Amino acid sequence: MASFEVIGGKALKGEIVPQGAKNEALQILCAVLLTDEPVTISNIPEIRDVNKLIELLRDMGVKVGKLSPDTYRFQADAVNLDYLDTPEFVAQGRALRGSVMILGPMLARFGKCQLPKPGGDKIGRRPLDTHFVGLEKLGGKLTLEGKDFYRISTEGRLHGAYMLLDEASVTGTANIVMGAVLAEGITTIYNAACEPYLQQLCKMLVRMGAKINGIGSNLLTIEGVERLGGTEHRMLPDMIEIGSFIGLAAMTGSEITIKDCQIQELGLIPDTFRKLGIQLEFRGDDIFVPAQEHYEIATYLDGSILTISDHTWPGLTPDLLSVLLVVATQAKGTVLIHQKMFESRLFFVDKLIDMGAQIILCDPHRATVIGLDQRNQLHGITMTSPDIRAGVALLIAALSADGRSVIENVEQIDRGYQYIDKRLTALGAQIRRL
Repeated sequence: MASFEVIGGKALKGEIVPQGAKNEALQILCAVLLTDEPVTISNIPEIRDVNKLIELLRDMGVKVGKLSPDTYRFQADAVNLDYLDTPEFVAQGRALRGSVMILGPMLARFGKCQLPKPGGDKIGRRPLDTHFVGLEKLGGKLTLEGKDFYRISTEGRLHGAYMLLDEASVTGTANIVMGAVLAEGITTIYNAACEPYLQQLCKMLVRMGAKINGIGSNLLTIEGVERLGGTEHRMLPDMIEIGSFIGLAAMTGSEITIKDCQIQELGLIPDTFRKLGIQLEFRGDDIFVPAQEHYEIATYLDGSILTISDHTWPGLTPDLLSVLLVVATQAKGTVLIHQKMFESRLFFVDKLIDMGAQIILCDPHRATVIGLDQRNQLHGITMTSPDIRAGVALLIAALSADGRSVIENVEQIDRGYQYIDKRLTALGAQIRRL
């Protein structure tokens, strides 16, 4: 396993461009299975999870052409259904959580799909019930082999249905939408996810010939069509990476400009950082973060302690809570971080406590952070990255800390952040990949 050696305590400066959105890519790439015509996608991030998914599509028979470093052309006109029965497919599917996104397109176009239970971050239970319940309502028949191998099939076309999702799952909604666009009749999805990345998927499908109403809301109405055509699509910048760079600037007292942010798609992210006292300036579509010696956590109007919690869109994304928690360790004031969705995502705080942070882990979902107000720097330690988001949060902590840190298992960070060591080194960070 690779590691990062980080020498912290250095102010950074410069401009950085966010990568394409990882969570959008995993949906958009699987949508190419819905047509036999070429689909060109740009602003694709060069990260492990996305590269593995492209490799999976190629091995399934999708023609893949790399037009530039971030642009690919896909054509799924010769998908090999027999490949789904091979040990190689099982191994690929098991290693990548994004593999679950092939279910809807494959069922809609080919009438069947199978998949081992996907892998991914160890951040708590992540059930797939919403995916399968929705696809079953469209006419899919699910069988479970053992505890972790799924087969789903249909006789003839899927058929439209009304459904009220038990949770506004982003990937669940995406899978159901991709199944419904080729189904016969009308599908109504209530309590649908409406994140910008889901909106991007819907807009792409409409350009391919799908009929979808209610994009951007939690009530989608889809009139199925017989076939879809090709299209071109450009992905949004990654909002989680943008938030990570804001947090990095604050923790290291750095002046950083984040370029081409699509600010209107960031939702509550900028205002949440402002609640921690971080100054942000919008310059066109760029975000300028000035160097700050101190930043102070806001309180509620009655003076009570601020709570920052995650929620489905348009609430705050859970993927940024790890970064926000780290940023709060050097603020002035106290904040309660409430991670509602995943019960194991806060368990990385023991590393921050070892670095000198003042954090009380109340339970698996809540942590109280007492900010040090830059009076005492964190100090470097050796630690392991448990998942993508905790990994980058620990990297931010190490860059702000006094002395040398070693972060092991950085493959987790590589899954979600493109060339992060090289890009931060260009800003003045001292990071060495071991």
